[in-house]
Amino acid sequence: MPLSLDILQHPSPNFGGRRGGQQPELIVIHYTAMGSAQAAIDWLCNPEAEVSAHYVIALDGQVTQLVAEEMRAWHAGVGFWQGKGDVNSRSIGIELSNKGDHPFAAAQMDALEALLAEIMQRWDIGPSGVIGHSDMSPGRKIDPGPKFDWLRLARQGLAVWPDQAPAEADWENCAAQFGYDLENPECFAAFRARFRPWAEGGCDAEDARIAARLVQASSKD
Repeated sequence: MPLSLDILQHPSPNFGGRRGGQQPELIVIHYTAMGSAQAAIDWLCNPEAEVSAHYVIALDGQVTQLVAEEMRAWHAGVGFWQGKGDVNSRSIGIELSNKGDHPFAAAQMDALEALLAEIMQRWDIGPSGVIGHSDMSPGRKIDPGPKFDWLRLARQGLAVWPDQAPAEADWENCAAQFGYDLENPECFAAFRARFRPWAEGGCDAEDARIAARLVQASSKD
């Protein structure tokens, strides 16, 4: 039975209108890197911070909304995905209370899955539109990090994950098609951190196979 979300409201003053009439086509997953969800909420609602997110999810699964989905929250910063910048204007940002050094709590992941399903339905966002902060800003950001369970989301149709089918392809070509900004020298490290964090060494045939399968999975959205 789907989790029923009780969403608290804590409006942040840190938002604006989406530029150029853009609407959400991406959902960006972050971790707060702070000691508690409340500490993160306080910071994201501080006008001096000039940052915000649409939602914060605490360890116990409590969801707090800071910015209306129709508005542009200030969560993504500088970055690119699928060849386009201004990710803030075309995304919804979700912050998970976590410092990135331990797995994400089960109740928190349950709440994230329920929230993602609702947002994706409202805005017609497919699984390939759910990305990490590190995906769109490699090198500058590392969240949600290798402790985040992307495969769990993919099994629920809430993100993409490569299957085991064979594929031969060029990693750079497929990674660019998937969305990575190849002009950023850290994009391969970001790719590895999400899809193959245990691997060592340079780009190999398995990286290319994974990238090719991701492109194929994304084309089904």
